[in-house]
Amino acid sequence: MLICELFHSIQGEGSLAGVPSVFVRTSGCNLRCVWCDTPYASWNPTGTKYEIADLLGEILAYPAQHVVLTGGEPLIAKGIEFLAAELRANGKHLTIETAGTIAPQGIACDLASLSPKLAHSTPSEEQAGPWAARHQATRWQPDVIRAWINHCDYQLKFVVRNEQDVIELMELLGSSNIQVAAHKILLMPEGIDANILKQSAFAVSELCKRYGFRYTPRLHIDLYGNTRGT
Repeated sequence: MLICELFHSIQGEGSLAGVPSVFVRTSGCNLRCVWCDTPYASWNPTGTKYEIADLLGEILAYPAQHVVLTGGEPLIAKGIEFLAAELRANGKHLTIETAGTIAPQGIACDLASLSPKLAHSTPSEEQAGPWAARHQATRWQPDVIRAWINHCDYQLKFVVRNEQDVIELMELLGSSNIQVAAHKILLMPEGIDANILKQSAFAVSELCKRYGFRYTPRLHIDLYGNTRGT
């Protein structure tokens, strides 16, 4: 399995923000978000090859009860189902951070952190070549979202910049007949700089108040900045 990075940190986003966790970032992605904050795992994937047993040993060496499988897109990593099963067998709470474009197919998971991509994520053809059309065609998969919702506990986390993005996500859910409680929908400001996030946080929090959705910070950016291994 190609692993981009493995580290012990604090969960920065979502309903488990603040919880000490081991992060396993797989390398490789089936999308090309224009604002991607981990291009080393997607646009230009890098990493180290691990045997599952060795990877499991490193994860279990940390004291954290929570483990997060992230990427890139962890669901395309070869052997991810076996790793998840082994983590579950060792009593770990398992979060899978995924764009929601690949169905769970029975994978062990305690919390699916689903991050469907809105229109503003799509790069131009000049930026991404054929990946632009591929990203646009892949980024929203309602049948896959439904499969995850029926599979395990979940949260829907959207990167938003303005009210139009909120209207878009509501239209996507409505047109696909995906009905979820408002507290399961998390709005997150875009940005990898603490000062920029601070400037946009108020606007996003106001959108949460207006529509009844939940605000999620990027706590790791506040704590550590935009640095790898955090």
